[in-house]
Order: sequence, then structure tokens, then C-alpha cells
Amino acid sequence: MLAIDNEGNGGTKISTVTPYTVLQTSIYNAVTGFFRNQLPGVPTVAAVAPFGLCFNSTNRLAPGVPGIDLVMQNETVYWTIVGGNSMVQVGDEVLCLGFVDGRSNPRTSIVIGGYQIEDNLLQFDLGASRHGFT
Repeated sequence: MLAIDNEGNGGTKISTVTPYTVLQTSIYNAVTGFFRNQLPGVPTVAAVAPFGLCFNSTNRLAPGVPGIDLVMQNETVYWTIVGGNSMVQVGDEVLCLGFVDGRSNPRTSIVIGGYQIEDNLLQFDLGASRHGFT
């Protein structure tokens, strides 16, 4: 899913137009399942569209949520999405994981959205085909 096939499907892209990161369903289920398991004492609440995993935020959990590591070319190079870029306040007492289910057959398997790149410095080196990030 993360490789780009000969028709241009798969892979990962960064989008300033897409508001929240969109993940192919199996990737989305793995991320949300892991995330939910890391917060066993925090009650979930009804999902608020477009999000699928929401929590009661009475205890202001965002700074204490687990980081989400996006592994780049190898395990020693990764970009960690922290609580401020992973959790979205959608109500007085509701925080949702700011990732969206892109269904099972999207053209791009992972689209990193604007909310996740907010307040991060991204540098693109087109000549060397690489990018840097904070």
C-alpha cells in the first residue's frame, strides 16, 4: 500500500488542502486500535464526523496522548505527530483523534493533512528528492 504502483496508486503524500490526515482503512484501523489501547483509562465517546475515535476530554488528555511515529526511509528516521497535532477539540468535553478513514481503496494510502503539519517546519529539497521536518 505504501509503494506506488504503475498506475500511480498507493504511497503517501502531504497535502495542505486536505484538513486532516486520511488513512486507508486497514492503516486507519491499526492506528486507531493502537491509540485506543494506549489510553485504557480514558473513556471514549460517540464519534463526531469526520472522525471515528473520540474521547471524553474532561481531564484534558491531549498533552498526555501517545505520539504517532511516521517512519520514513528507515526506522531511524521518523516524524512524530504529537498530541497538539493529533487531537482535535470538537466540543466542550470531546477530543477526537484527527485522522480520517479513507476507505479501503483510496488512490493514495496516506494523505498527511494540514492539521498534522500545522506548526511544523517542512523543507523540501527537490534536487536531492528528500524532505526535512521539525
